[in-house]
Amino acid sequence: MSDKNERMMNKFVEIATKIGNQVHLRSLRDAFATIIPLFVLAGLAVLINSVVFPWIFSDQMLETAEQFGTSIIRGTLNSAGLLLCPAIAYFLSKNKGFSNPISAAIIAIATYITMMPLQLMTTTTTGEEVLVDNVLSFANLGTGTMFAGIVIGLVATELLIALNKFDILKINLGEKVPPAVSRSFNVMIPAIITVSLFSGLSLLLMITLGTDLISLIVTVIQEPLRAVGTSLVGYLFLYSLGNLFFGLGIHQSVINGPFTEPFMTQNINENSVAFAEGADIPHILTISFQTAFAQMGGTGATISLIIAILIFSKVKAYRQIANLSAAPGIFEINEPLIFGMPIVFNLPMIIPFVLLPIIQTIIAYLATAAGLVSKTVVYIPWVTPPVISGWLATGGDWRASVLQIILIALGVIIYLPFLKISERVLMRQAELEQDL
Repeated sequence: MSDKNERMMNKFVEIATKIGNQVHLRSLRDAFATIIPLFVLAGLAVLINSVVFPWIFSDQMLETAEQFGTSIIRGTLNSAGLLLCPAIAYFLSKNKGFSNPISAAIIAIATYITMMPLQLMTTTTTGEEVLVDNVLSFANLGTGTMFAGIVIGLVATELLIALNKFDILKINLGEKVPPAVSRSFNVMIPAIITVSLFSGLSLLLMITLGTDLISLIVTVIQEPLRAVGTSLVGYLFLYSLGNLFFGLGIHQSVINGPFTEPFMTQNINENSVAFAEGADIPHILTISFQTAFAQMGGTGATISLIIAILIFSKVKAYRQIANLSAAPGIFEINEPLIFGMPIVFNLPMIIPFVLLPIIQTIIAYLATAAGLVSKTVVYIPWVTPPVISGWLATGGDWRASVLQIILIALGVIIYLPFLKISERVLMRQAELEQDL
């Protein structure tokens, strides 16, 4: 690589790294990482309710047993927006060096609930629609309003931190007061102003537009963004761009973390709720679909590359790397292979690394759309091994595991010619070094 190209590459890496470390995006990733265990728990609850309990119970006993999973779903998926909002506020305030991040989280919760509609239309058991007051709806707390929780958590926290910089707004009780009390009074006036401003905005929206902020965010911002990011074309572009970045040494989470995972996570959560309620499953593309079909073995679907090396490669260095990478690769951890082979900056390997997940996603999407494979309805951890992951993600559909085996075999075929090219390049480089 020439000095000019190397400088350009270093500049590109520097810019991408800055984007990945941007405080709001980093806080968003931290918040999602914190509540992911709850989504996994919800997935297990859905699986137990819909797959395990029907094997054991029936009729009234089944309905009673299903309360186990239903209660968990209410506390996790149906409260996802409410959980995410304070988590984002906490990590944003912490990442920005704010001295009282727990207050930021509490104020974010208060602000989020302040923005809820004052009245709700609901349907009674007799089918009559009635207007009710003084209630919170899971529809406004759950996965459907996760993006609203993100926006409110970010904006309310930024406003709180900005107001807290003015000394005139701080109440200092002296050194003899317990620290927790002192910190609370220190942030009291900024907290009052923050919640009051959002409440005023809520009132203004109700008077002028007859709506509330959460509904407005969902309608105007969230759904258009999700429609693009989780459409087949939009998803393939964003996900492939993340994989291309990884091939250049920049972790794919720079793209996928902020731009695809939130919406894909929302999709699997909505699928889980629909599956638990026996309703039609709305989405094909979900975060579990990605885990099960687009990244078997990790980013770039490298489980196929490991198999190709172990069966067909005679290059000792590659076989050693494949042997070392096999165990972590089963659990979707492929950094040893990406940086050890390497795939990074290795053009023959970058091509299938980006191309294979596109092909696998399209095939799995078409198979799901045709009804050959069930839609993904269970949130599975990204470390779930291939073949098992398909069965779990689809709520026990064995055909998903068969499709995974087919896609892995196809991946071996696609990786193989590029592997042979990479071997020749490696041998040629070794010959040149000997000549020198």
